Amino acid sequence: MIHGDILGERARLSPDDTALIYAPTQERFTYHELNDRAVRCARLWLDRCCLVKGDRVGILARNRVEFLDAFFAAGKTGIILVPLNTRLTPLELAAILKDSGLKALLYDRELADTVRQLKRDCRIEHWIALDQPLDSSDLDYASCLAGIQSSGWAATQCDPEDVYCLLYTSGTTGKPKGVMVPHRMVIWNGYNTAVCWQLRGDDVSPVFTPLYHAGGLAAFLVPIFIAGGAIVLHRDFDVHEIWDSIQKHKCTVLLGVPTIYKMLLEAPEFGVADLSHVRWFISGGAPLPVDLIEAYRERGVILKQGYGLTEVGVNCFSMSPEEAIRKRGSIGKPMMFTQARLLDSDGNEVPNCQVGELCLRGPHVCKGYWNNPSATAAALDSQGWFHTGDLARCDEEGFFYIVGRSKDMFISGGVNVYPAEIEAELLRCPAVRDAAVIGVPHPKWGEVGVAFVVPASPTSRSIEGLTNFLAGKLAKYKLPQDFIFVDALPRTAYGKVVKTELKELFERRSQDKF
Repeated sequence: MIHGDILGERARLSPDDTALIYAPTQERFTYHELNDRAVRCARLWLDRCCLVKGDRVGILARNRVEFLDAFFAAGKTGIILVPLNTRLTPLELAAILKDSGLKALLYDRELADTVRQLKRDCRIEHWIALDQPLDSSDLDYASCLAGIQSSGWAATQCDPEDVYCLLYTSGTTGKPKGVMVPHRMVIWNGYNTAVCWQLRGDDVSPVFTPLYHAGGLAAFLVPIFIAGGAIVLHRDFDVHEIWDSIQKHKCTVLLGVPTIYKMLLEAPEFGVADLSHVRWFISGGAPLPVDLIEAYRERGVILKQGYGLTEVGVNCFSMSPEEAIRKRGSIGKPMMFTQARLLDSDGNEVPNCQVGELCLRGPHVCKGYWNNPSATAAALDSQGWFHTGDLARCDEEGFFYIVGRSKDMFISGGVNVYPAEIEAELLRCPAVRDAAVIGVPHPKWGEVGVAFVVPASPTSRSIEGLTNFLAGKLAKYKLPQDFIFVDALPRTAYGKVVKTELKELFERRSQDKF
């Protein structure tokens, strides 16, 4: 039966192959060694904490080897892992802890202040310290594992529909919701990505995005392990450390978001690094500017664009390296057994080359939202189609292109305007380091665009210059009616712009004028 013990299966097949390199210490772990750790973590939960299948265990930590222990222990036991966003406030985390009903929480000493607040606000049976315990009653993870044997282990029987983990959405559009990710979804995403992206046993990939995010766990970690390759795990993102790993460990494939690729491009290593071992890089999380694709192509690197959501698996589309060049800007075709269609506001399919909401169906789709049947019904219809909220078009050859979020789209003078299109043009401007566009109310046109711009330099703050740059590239109704210069855009840990914060900033700015 298909279940989530991916690491156990890979350790059985290739126990002595390198599975993980932990970048901060350069420690190396074989599949056998990593599996041994996960088994002992599983026994800690089952024997010492007396947890049972279906119980929830949270982890509040930055990227570290123990995070993988917990993730793969969940696949062995049927205990549900709840990775927690380290950037949330104690109040926000407390709501998630209560919603998920945690029985245990593994925590990172660096987050001690947050954990102390959570201890005051939440009742959890077992607090497990990954470093030095905060209280004498807390379990010391390393000491516990040192006294646990891995021999004689037998994994808990898990059904494909059993929940593997709860991944709480970032909450950019409201209260975070716990996405129920079943074993079936984890396995299918891993196998389909490995096959359709043609991952190999000799692939090496750095992972620097947060492991509490679906992209960190499922985009490359699981597929690479299924293929038998190796992961270089970084504590967090540092552009120079990433370049060092790419060269030192001869990384072959890399996943990032457009912001990260822009930072890598702007680093001094970009022009001199040996990239002969790189097969391709892939971007997700936001539309990929064509200029970035071209810049990497000039360095001999194919930069592809992918697409996924926490709710439908982080990898839903695929394209060959040749197609990535020929179809620049496309996310590719749906992967095997992934069904995709585009619907208008009335629920009718739109013709080729027209924009509609992207809906997906297949074995990679989640079970819905934890303790939230109304949100589940709103997103996942009775026929199994998940309504992504993303707007896309499909060309005559079956290649899809993301246009933007339906919630981001605004109507100016009766015409639909997609901020992603304006943002892409702004990012081409030499005077712009970063940019985002929102729609705001307007007495004449209904809505107009406002651009938030991070200038390339302190002297690059010319509204007239930006307006002139966009003129002729975009229709007049698409041109932003206002430009607001900021030092940085608010982004989630995975690089998505938090547009709700931009709207709040605009509202405060408007109120200050009166």
